[in-house]
Amino acid sequence: MTRTFRLAVLECDTPFPTVNASRGSYGNIFRDLLLKGLDGLGEKGSDVSLDLSKWDVVTAQEYPNVDDVDGFLLTGSKFTAFHDDPWILKLVEFVSKIYTTTKKPIVGICFGHQIIGRALGANVGLSPGGWEICVDRINLNETGQKLLGVSSLGLHQMHRDAVLDVPKGLVSLGSSPRCKVQGLYEPGRIISFQAHPEFDDFIMSEIMEARYEQKIFDKDMYEEGITRARAAHDGVLVSSKIWEFLL
Repeated sequence: MTRTFRLAVLECDTPFPTVNASRGSYGNIFRDLLLKGLDGLGEKGSDVSLDLSKWDVVTAQEYPNVDDVDGFLLTGSKFTAFHDDPWILKLVEFVSKIYTTTKKPIVGICFGHQIIGRALGANVGLSPGGWEICVDRINLNETGQKLLGVSSLGLHQMHRDAVLDVPKGLVSLGSSPRCKVQGLYEPGRIISFQAHPEFDDFIMSEIMEARYEQKIFDKDMYEEGITRARAAHDGVLVSSKIWEFLL
């Protein structure tokens, strides 16, 4: 018998126009990644079907009925997780509510990871390590190694903000030279990553080129980073592990 998992993707931004035209919204991008991760589970995922819904929490500020979904995923965003824009405060409140009043699992990616941290009481702010970009190495701690089955991960990064400490009741998954909290975990409830398992070389190259043209990145940062935009990464592995967490 097929099990259907109803995942609500809370879309916290719209991809760059070229990415959106080619790959669709972040909900579409995560659907593609999660289906690959489900395949990666082999027999364990053969009876699972993904029912993914997308929710614009920025402009429309629409949210799912909690009873109609089995879990939640918060996407990345160009916005700042520690700012007090009305839609950000509403998102923080929503995450806090579903965490405290339900037992449903929550996944956070980059901005989503930071929103989860903020909702659960962590400090979120500018990262002391500054920008972290393109494929970088994450050193997993004991919890992260046990959960992910490897000692380190190579994943795309695109952030200047960070979770600065670990909320009570959760544990960190690991760190990198530029960011000390690369993930958060509570069994059955929370898994989050500062990195972007959903990004690939096309998406990252488009972001890098746009931010170079916008003078967000200088020439040295762009040239150093773009060489790692095409590096191998562990996004599908992380997707499979997210499924193991959800199921």
